Amino acid sequence: MNALRIDKWLWAARFFKTRRLAQAAVEGGRVKRAGERVKPARELRVGDALEIAVGELLWKIEVRALSDKRGPAPAARLLYAETEAGRLEREAAMARRKLENEPAQELAGRPTKRDRRSISRLRGY
Repeated sequence: MNALRIDKWLWAARFFKTRRLAQAAVEGGRVKRAGERVKPARELRVGDALEIAVGELLWKIEVRALSDKRGPAPAARLLYAETEAGRLEREAAMARRKLENEPAQELAGRPTKRDRRSISRLRGY
């Protein structure tokens, strides 16, 4: 196998749970090859560099092998190699996220009458 559809490879490499999610990510511009957006049917080859945005994380990887079958996670990790700079950036983003507070942590249920009045004042009603 010399080439494979990019959405099929992303699914097999376990970046996305379904092929439809992988296809939607590629169409949405969250997957880039050599810094450029690609289409889901674009053929992927060994040695290609990809940037994949999954949620808030950005994976910078190099394709090491092609597979059109989704296997176990240890086998999927052999399909790519993460760049050292990309791994450091991703780990730093995960550490920042752990340190940040959850914005909705202070909210407890529905707004009270006092909260509703202050919201109305802010909106100018």
